[in-house]
Amino acid sequence: MNHQNSTLSTFARGHVRTLRQQEELPQLRDHLLRLDRESRHDRFHGFMDDSFIEHYAARCADDGTVIIAYVEDGVVHGAAELHPPDQSPDALPEVAFSVEKCVRRQGVGSTLFRNLIWEARAKGYQSLRITTGAQNHAMRALANKFGAHLTFSQGESTGLIDLTSRPQPDLAHSAIAAPAEALHAIVKFNRAYWKMILQMYGWGRTAA
Repeated sequence: MNHQNSTLSTFARGHVRTLRQQEELPQLRDHLLRLDRESRHDRFHGFMDDSFIEHYAARCADDGTVIIAYVEDGVVHGAAELHPPDQSPDALPEVAFSVEKCVRRQGVGSTLFRNLIWEARAKGYQSLRITTGAQNHAMRALANKFGAHLTFSQGESTGLIDLTSRPQPDLAHSAIAAPAEALHAIVKFNRAYWKMILQMYGWGRTAA
């Protein structure tokens, strides 16, 4: 499924889509540069200067990394990165997340995580590795929510998400990624369907 034009019904101003890496590289770079000092420290497991971030974003555009972004008014304010397994010494795909403070506590992180897991399953990946700073409590909680079992070592929390043990969230993804008009149509259809079923069995009058 193409994320490019998908609209999030759960957000009044923003939507989620996959960045076209070469054309939209500056948006990822600018988002990472806008992270406050604490967020940048958490994201890169230590404070990194602007030059490092610029090189990092450029590398993501060239190595096959999939970037799923939360966008408001054409500006990326959150990103989920799916790094290919050939970039890892143990041949495991790795994920990373970053959300700017201005859009936190709105479910952006969970939505990005859900879309990224859907993307990883579509690619046939069976597990994902996530690594975050020991003090990044929000990311650790998010990782646990999606089934990661984190262990602490040398100032970092590292864990694996087993994609084979959880059902593919087709319905959840559709509800998030479908345009608002399509989502409303689905809800309307489902209501009409169940109303018909209830009336067939005489339950509709009882429920009313």
